[in-house]
Amino acid sequence: MAAQRETVVLVHGLYVHGLWMRLLEYWLEESGYHTVNFSYPSMTRSPAENAEDLHRLLERLEAESSTVHFLAHSMGGLVVRYLFHHYPKQRPGRVVTLGTPHQGSYAAQIMHHSGLGVFVGRALEEGLLGGAPAWTAPNLLGSIAGTLNIGIGLLFPAMPAPADGMIAVVETQLPGMADHICLPVSHMQMLVDPSTITQACAFFATGRFHHPRHG
Repeated sequence: MAAQRETVVLVHGLYVHGLWMRLLEYWLEESGYHTVNFSYPSMTRSPAENAEDLHRLLERLEAESSTVHFLAHSMGGLVVRYLFHHYPKQRPGRVVTLGTPHQGSYAAQIMHHSGLGVFVGRALEEGLLGGAPAWTAPNLLGSIAGTLNIGIGLLFPAMPAPADGMIAVVETQLPGMADHICLPVSHMQMLVDPSTITQACAFFATGRFHHPRHG
């Protein structure tokens, strides 16, 4: 069981609402963490602007929340990167990103160049085309990628494989990350699969994912 003073802030991705993170939040609470579910307008505000709102939320956390972890899905991981870049004095804690396109999104680039960028909104400005701030924080970051290729990525046959149906595994790599693991799940399945929380809790506790031994 995690100490109750340890908080996990959940940050959702593009198009959705904090309610989409509710099952992960429930599992974290069952594991003993205090949770904060951050919901934000992913289409009308840029990742950097949403990071400002996240910073204001964190300032209101009780002082006893001495350890604050982050569990961020998809574009939410870019919001967290902007948070640590613009507000580097964060509390101790670790960061787990789920299917976050740290290297930029091939699918978003295709939509942008095809004149479909309106469907991605202001997320294109900072992050989905690449260019999010480097990870230089002392807080360890672990990246989880999915390998079940079910989703709109099937519309983009040249997307690098393997992929989670929306984000390619190679796009989830980030210089400076502490660990990386692939799970046999799709991009949205990460939000409802217990292995997500098992791995996130392992990283919050140890700074490493649980890598099965082969052989």
